[in-house]
Amino acid sequence: MAAIQATNLALRFLLEICALVALGYWGFQTGQSTWARVGLGIGAPVVAAVVWGTFISPRAAIPVSLSVRLLLELIVFGAAVVALASAGQRTLAWVLALVVVINEILLYVWKQ
Repeated sequence: MAAIQATNLALRFLLEICALVALGYWGFQTGQSTWARVGLGIGAPVVAAVVWGTFISPRAAIPVSLSVRLLLELIVFGAAVVALASAGQRTLAWVLALVVVINEILLYVWKQ
């Protein structure tokens, strides 16, 4: 069981990376000009990473309550799902959403 729980934590890390990649992909696909594409493609993941590192990560600079942490996770992962869908990657958006929900349930059940 310990190996499965460790795999779930590794999956969580991969999901965090996927969220950043999804936001970057959206930014590079969405901008109307080259500068807008670069700004959104780099800026959106940076903002998400700063929020994650500051409030959500296990070593967060500013620890928050469980409810605030869950809300911020919902915002970051939700933004990634919406970003993928709006960039035309609806199947990937559904897959990301489903895996995030399953991962979050397992994190809660196993108190990780």
